[in-house]
Amino acid sequence: MTRIAFLFRCLRAGALGAVLLTTPAIAKEGAPLKEKVIIDTDIGDDIDDAFALAAALNDPRLDILGVTAAWGDTGLRVRQLQRLLTIAGRADIPVAQGPATPNATPYTQKRWAEGQPAPATPVPSSVDFILDQARRYPGQVTLISLAPPSTLGALVDRDPTGFAKLKRVVMMGGSVHAGYDDTGYGPLKGPTPEYNIYSDIPSAKKLFTSGVPLVVMPLDSTQLKLDEVKRDLLFANGTPMTDALALMYHQWRHLNGWGQITPTLFDLVPVAYVLDPKLCPTTPLRLMVGDRGETTPAAGPANAQVCLKEDKEGILDLLMTGLLAQH
Repeated sequence: MTRIAFLFRCLRAGALGAVLLTTPAIAKEGAPLKEKVIIDTDIGDDIDDAFALAAALNDPRLDILGVTAAWGDTGLRVRQLQRLLTIAGRADIPVAQGPATPNATPYTQKRWAEGQPAPATPVPSSVDFILDQARRYPGQVTLISLAPPSTLGALVDRDPTGFAKLKRVVMMGGSVHAGYDDTGYGPLKGPTPEYNIYSDIPSAKKLFTSGVPLVVMPLDSTQLKLDEVKRDLLFANGTPMTDALALMYHQWRHLNGWGQITPTLFDLVPVAYVLDPKLCPTTPLRLMVGDRGETTPAAGPANAQVCLKEDKEGILDLLMTGLLAQH
């Protein structure tokens, strides 16, 4: 072998060694795994569910296994979800239907939901769907709860062992130190029963004693206002999603029973937390659900990680930059 051939062979071996050394590292450092989530929502009454879903559907860090309709007219909510998913280009995401319940809250986005034909075939039960996904991916599925916990109570009743296969429940609900009248910019007036909890107190009690890891975003950390400047920026963007949000917003504004103009994006916070936990740091607490729907801290081992103070601007930036980046 000539000296030149020997050197060439050594160089090739060195290059191959470098490849062998770096290839496993590249594979190991590949794209991060997406968070597997199911979103349980009472979309159609208040407007915050629609914005929370828009943020989730727009983010590549989430592997959305399904969206489940909860509380009230769940059949109509299924239609609204199917229409929104189609607009988002995500008609591949399954929609499931939770138990229908009485509901005195106005369905403000009813006309928009009715723009979607009723499903030609029955959609799966939310309880069956969530249990199936929890068994298929044990310890991997985060259930994001944006609604009264009627579906969650039904899950505990049906199969507490299967429910325990969830990784965690990240929920909007409760009131620890702050109530609906607390803006976060002055002295607190004190906690008040929160809508999701007092709407289904028996299911909330089952959830908080289920032993499933809970991450709770109460009124203390969820009163984010989508002001007029941000609304105008979104609604002028002219994408199918922002156009849909504009139509649903105006129906909500006209028909909500609270006379509100500025939406409070309660349900955006759990989605933002799953995407970036730094946006809503948590504190371990033991919360007890009372007979009026109050969620009171108590002595004893923690049963929830609770966010008591959120990064308002960081969460709103996540929504705005994500939706405004679409063309």
